[in-house]
Amino acid sequence: MNFTSAEIASWIGSYMWPLFRIGAFIGAAPIVGSAVVPMRIRLGLALLVTLVVTPLLPAAPAVEPLGADALFITLQQLIIGVAMGFILRLTFNALELAGQMIGQLMGLGFAAMVDPNSGVQVPVLSQFYVVMTTLLFLAFNGHLIMIEMLVDSFHALPVSTHGFGPDAVHAVVEWGGQMFAGAVMVALPAVAALLLVNIAFGVMTRAAPQLNVFAVGFPVTLLLGLVVLVMSMPDLPSQLVRLSDAAFGLMGQLAGGGAIHGI
Repeated sequence: MNFTSAEIASWIGSYMWPLFRIGAFIGAAPIVGSAVVPMRIRLGLALLVTLVVTPLLPAAPAVEPLGADALFITLQQLIIGVAMGFILRLTFNALELAGQMIGQLMGLGFAAMVDPNSGVQVPVLSQFYVVMTTLLFLAFNGHLIMIEMLVDSFHALPVSTHGFGPDAVHAVVEWGGQMFAGAVMVALPAVAALLLVNIAFGVMTRAAPQLNVFAVGFPVTLLLGLVVLVMSMPDLPSQLVRLSDAAFGLMGQLAGGGAIHGI
């Protein structure tokens, strides 16, 4: 059997470039891209997804694998995969930031532990929100929608020398502001209630200076914070759905499809 160099380049490109985009997406996406998932598992998952979806993708361009065009295409696939995964990771970070804001006001800022996703010290309440977000995301089949969006991106934005432009990069940067807005929306009920408690203790301190605020205020603030936290838990799924809808919609727009997918 004789194979030409063009055929070999086409076979290599049809699997190599989708692997770069899928691997970059898995490395940057939440859950599967966390530090607790071994690198071998992430690489194996990227290879498995590539082998499954490659026959369904458009034909890759016949470019010399070691040429300058191939290097540029590789960089484009890495940027696309990282950007799409980064958008979803910011959704999880919004809930983590909300837990950090609530924990600081409750007096649990000193109760910190190592976050396995980022490897840094975060309040325990933030870790609680991360666990709840992960379970809800999986329960809503967010991982399946995540893979669907990744596969659709190959049809809306095929493998070529054309990829993300300045507008797409600007949209990803602006999405970082949505992380803070989403965190404020999730933490707003608890923050407002704890702010009223702190104001009340401030008035009590002025009226009765002999009152030991640290001995009385800390248990009350902690107890009220837990009550507000329990009462706000039923609203967490709707907040996650809202943020996930916006994230998947942005992913669809960046990929050029324009369609908004939601949970």
